[in-house]
Amino acid sequence: MRKPSNRSRALLAVLAAAVLGVSGCDAAGGDSAGPTAARKATRAPSPTPAWDRSPGSVAAVGDSITRGFDACAVLTDCPEVSWATGASTEVDSLAVRLLGAAKAAERSWNYAVTGARMADLPGQMAQAAAHRPELVTVMAGANDACRASTSAMTSVADFRAEFKDAMSTLREELPRAQVYVASVPNLKRLWSEGRTNPLGKQVWKLGICPSMLGDADALDSAATLRRDTVQKRVEAYNEVLEEVCAKDERCRFDGGAVYDYRFGTDQLSHWDWFHPSVNGQARLAEIAYRAVTSGKA
Repeated sequence: MRKPSNRSRALLAVLAAAVLGVSGCDAAGGDSAGPTAARKATRAPSPTPAWDRSPGSVAAVGDSITRGFDACAVLTDCPEVSWATGASTEVDSLAVRLLGAAKAAERSWNYAVTGARMADLPGQMAQAAAHRPELVTVMAGANDACRASTSAMTSVADFRAEFKDAMSTLREELPRAQVYVASVPNLKRLWSEGRTNPLGKQVWKLGICPSMLGDADALDSAATLRRDTVQKRVEAYNEVLEEVCAKDERCRFDGGAVYDYRFGTDQLSHWDWFHPSVNGQARLAEIAYRAVTSGKA
């Protein structure tokens, strides 16, 4: 093999120096991430806090459904049959299922208010937070759609801002409390179920959800458009509830389970054929219990 010339050896030295220079830049500085940065890039993200399927206390916020409105008597709250905190053995509320009857009587609180809208939720959250509950249930939004007219419904943007405000109010006091959020029921289906009942329609005329239930027998294009507009707004509210809840690592949305539930005549109040009956409250308790105790986040 021919011995390299002095010129060849010099050229090889230059090339070696260039290679070493590039390697050194990649390994120790310049635009390279370097070993420390590389370790940071591959570091596992912080684990999501484990969901406690056995919370030791429950507070409820929301509207007439959570107050058991029209479940026991006409135009009257009946919190003892509330799906969230009621003591009725016919309902077996979420609080009773989680805590047992004796403890639920001492460690559950209901701050829902008939007629409440999402704008009222921050105040309810503040009241609930004072008890430092480990789980807060939320069912609100129906009254934001149930207005005198479709133009009076809460805008989606305002609904989002108000729900965020409610969650922030809770988080300022209880950053570790868990939250279960129920979807807004399918109001159009409730109209469809109740509109064949003469008594129910008479009660509707007293002002129950006029945007959906007004002129209950009308099937013309204007009435259909009105009901469809309300329905689309409810669907938009549920999207907001899901999206905002998803950004809070200690919040669970029901996945649309309440909206999808097909309330029948047994599950509706036999006074207004719109709000849940005692049986309907029991079904809502079942849905909530499955969501809260599920191993799936």
